[in-house]
Amino acid sequence: MQPLGDLVAVIEQATGIDVAVLDAGPDEHGLTMRDPRRNAVFIGVARTRNPMRQRSTLAHELGHVLFEDWTDNDAANWSDRTQEEIRADAFARHLLVPVDGLREFLGTGDRISQFNLSAVVQRFLVSPAVATIALHQAGYIDAATKQEWMGLSARQLVVRFGWSDQYRALQADSDQRRAPQRLLARAIKGYTEGVIPAQAIATLRGIDLEAAEAELREAGVVPPERLVTWAAPAELPDVQVDLASLDEDLNAPDDGGDTTTETKAT
Repeated sequence: MQPLGDLVAVIEQATGIDVAVLDAGPDEHGLTMRDPRRNAVFIGVARTRNPMRQRSTLAHELGHVLFEDWTDNDAANWSDRTQEEIRADAFARHLLVPVDGLREFLGTGDRISQFNLSAVVQRFLVSPAVATIALHQAGYIDAATKQEWMGLSARQLVVRFGWSDQYRALQADSDQRRAPQRLLARAIKGYTEGVIPAQAIATLRGIDLEAAEAELREAGVVPPERLVTWAAPAELPDVQVDLASLDEDLNAPDDGGDTTTETKAT
């Protein structure tokens, strides 16, 4: 019934699925991938300045995972509004804005205004469209109001109702690359064991090597210094070397030499 905080961390901790925030094209929002051989699932979402959309995408892709909407058809049209897509949208909406949680938040007020809509968007961190549908399903607004509010943007509500600073912080967070936490933790463990270079961690995080090394040092994460213990000369074993075979090879005739005989004319 309560708003979900960091949705990437919630998904990773609750399901064990690796989630990555990646650089992607403007029309690419999210994708779920499954390796059937290892039964490993990965969710990837795009960096974006639209934090509400990113959260909806994460919840949508989680719906596909839980309903096991797998396909092996490489020729599938991913933009089709299939029943699986519609179901994933509904799952995302109810996950992010549970009706009981909405009623607990708004109470039994008779009149719901755009101020209330903004408060729902801010509390549950969803788009105005998702919040509007939830309000309509919970019986707070009629169909005409729903139709009117569906066209509102988060930016309009943010500016009008005074939470621009919070929204900018949300934008900065959703516009950052993010490596899967378990993968990054394993890489850092490998670094502390001296088997993975810091460059691997920098690559995973999408930052330069100097920044990665500085962050690791500040956190006290450094690879161990492995001392090389050299044996003292007195501790070395006596080695008996038989040079007889070498002498035989050195004294053998040179088979590759010139064996012709030169005749002097008289």
